[in-house]
Amino acid sequence: MNNFWIILVHTYLNKLKSKSFIVTTFLTIVIVLGLTNFQNIIENFDKNGGKENVAVLDETGKLYKPFKQQLKTINKDINLTFYKGTEKEAEKAVENGKFTGLLELRFNKEGLPEAGYKAMSIADSALYTDLQTALQQVKTMLAASKINLAPDQLQKLYEPVSFEKTALEKNAKTEEELNQARGLVYVLLFIIYFAVIMYANMIAMEVATEKSSRVMEILISSVSPIKQMFAKILGIGLLSLTQLAVFLIVGYFSLTKNMESLKDGFFGVYGFGDIPAATIVYAVIFFILGYFLYATLAAFLGSLVSRIEDVQQMITPMTLLVVGGFMIAMFGLGKPDAAFITITSYIPFFTPMIMFLRVGMLTIPVWEAVLGIAILVATIAVLAIFGARVYRGGVLMYGKSNSFKDIKKALQLTKNQ
Repeated sequence: MNNFWIILVHTYLNKLKSKSFIVTTFLTIVIVLGLTNFQNIIENFDKNGGKENVAVLDETGKLYKPFKQQLKTINKDINLTFYKGTEKEAEKAVENGKFTGLLELRFNKEGLPEAGYKAMSIADSALYTDLQTALQQVKTMLAASKINLAPDQLQKLYEPVSFEKTALEKNAKTEEELNQARGLVYVLLFIIYFAVIMYANMIAMEVATEKSSRVMEILISSVSPIKQMFAKILGIGLLSLTQLAVFLIVGYFSLTKNMESLKDGFFGVYGFGDIPAATIVYAVIFFILGYFLYATLAAFLGSLVSRIEDVQQMITPMTLLVVGGFMIAMFGLGKPDAAFITITSYIPFFTPMIMFLRVGMLTIPVWEAVLGIAILVATIAVLAIFGARVYRGGVLMYGKSNSFKDIKKALQLTKNQ
């Protein structure tokens, strides 16, 4: 076992000290800090402090006040200025950067409000939509007054309909719990997706690199290929846990310092308080099992190629499986109880993401989650046995080997040893 631990530690330390790992870790930390400080960054770069200044030309002399009142209820960050100059002067002020845009209020032939908006760029659809919504509400009020509707009647007419959702299933999650679970699952699905792709690729590249440098010929004379394969898988696994631990620690401390500015955005909709311990446990289990599943697959696929350039071509089907599972999981966030989601959650290559989605979003029997875990463990065991045999012969194959037909050649070499 000494040789096994030597390869494991060597793989771990070699990758840990590599420039690519250090640069990737640093850049990811910068991205994490950027995302958790996003609101503060926007405010620092925005000369108006996140507020929009819009000049208003009211040709009617009657629309400005009700329009301003309605807009205040929609978006408090839009500042309106009643402009007393001419249209040309207002346009010039917009061109000079004094105002974001110019809004012209007027009546149409029916005596109802309409408007025109001018700006240097009309790409800000959110601002345009808020202005249009406020004007629509003013138009509704004026139209109601023309047909002699009292204010209380108008309020009754546009009062939102009461619509309550109640789950009849025992112990079913409430709407608030579903939103919280959806946010957590969304984040963890991305972690599982990127981690599996990145670290599985790393294992395939590691094996191919050693083969291309002929180091493998020396290694197999002292250590069995099976020990090599699992030493590399565990070495890269420890590396992934190290890197993820750094990301999580940085992200956690950055979030705690910026939670106040983030509570109205993503974290306001998808709360992260009172996360069930079972969900975290399942996340760890499915992450580890998903890693071993794809890492084992990547190791023996990497052993079939002799050139680093051929690695991506060989592992493309594996990558497509990960992408497919992720896309199905994204669809399942909106409809986690769909039959399609239930069926695919038992397909081993999709189970790490989709079964975790179901566990996080639904109240499913424990036996279903356990069955998914059992299927994954059994698949990993079968893949490990088969992969070890392919790896054992594959590491001895040189030349142009980038076809799945080479699996048969690798197995034949294994038999001949």
